[in-house]
Amino acid sequence: MIKRVAVMDLGTNTFHLLIAEGTASDYKEIIHEHDSVKLGEGGINKGIIQPAAYERGVNTMQKFRDAILRHDVEHVRAIATSALRNAANGQEFIDEVAAKTNINIELIDGEQEAEYIYKGVKLAGGMGNQTSLIMDIGGGSVEFILGNAHTILWKQSFEIGAARLMDKFHQTDPITVESINALNIYLEEHLTSLIAVASKYPANALIGSSGAFETFAEVIELDKSNSFNLNIKNYDFDLKELINVTDKFIYSSHNDRKVMKGIIPIRLDMIVVASLITRFIIQKLSINHICMSTYSLKEGVLAEMMMSS
Repeated sequence: MIKRVAVMDLGTNTFHLLIAEGTASDYKEIIHEHDSVKLGEGGINKGIIQPAAYERGVNTMQKFRDAILRHDVEHVRAIATSALRNAANGQEFIDEVAAKTNINIELIDGEQEAEYIYKGVKLAGGMGNQTSLIMDIGGGSVEFILGNAHTILWKQSFEIGAARLMDKFHQTDPITVESINALNIYLEEHLTSLIAVASKYPANALIGSSGAFETFAEVIELDKSNSFNLNIKNYDFDLKELINVTDKFIYSSHNDRKVMKGIIPIRLDMIVVASLITRFIIQKLSINHICMSTYSLKEGVLAEMMMSS
């Protein structure tokens, strides 16, 4: 029996809706849309959702509810992560959405978030027998998962997402050398557990999970006058091309990035700190093989829903 399900991934920057039918390994997308809600705007490091962001979030959830009703969905899950996890008025937002849309938002912790990201990346088929490090750069948090196609060896979520780092370190345009150095020291201090475990389980590859990595790939391909198809599941980077494109982002101004093809508006500024954290991991862990999975948390949740009875 074909099952039609809806998954919402309610992130710090973007709310995603995926409606699909079929089985976990072979499903057809009915709707795949996202809204740039910017839930963390102006309040990410203060632990509160600001009124304008709060209103945008509620409006998007009402829009998603309408789409779900139009498409006769059998099962619905809405997953909330870092911004709602840490906001003083997060529960108030969850209650208001339930009252206005009848959608019950599940607040998951960083460990569950990492687990779903692993399931999504695994579903895309980009993992093999060797150890890979999955990195998912969100607005509020960054998840790291060490594992292979068979199992998770280690996972942890860190509250060092792009919106948080941008708020702390990217206050001049372009970002200054002093800020880059301060950011690298901050990452060194906050990622001690990752650095320690990576020496125990050395990663053969870094797999970037959607988000900023899609922008890296798209800009690289467009610069070569190639079209870029986001319907692909996996993409292998040429290390030199990735270094070049991240350099381009790090040393550019907002206006420079505005005219670059391939950067969606929500990532125009956050791509700078996303580039810096990517470069930090590549250099710190001496990883030379970098790839990208277009599958992430929502596909991991979708797989779980489609496999359950």
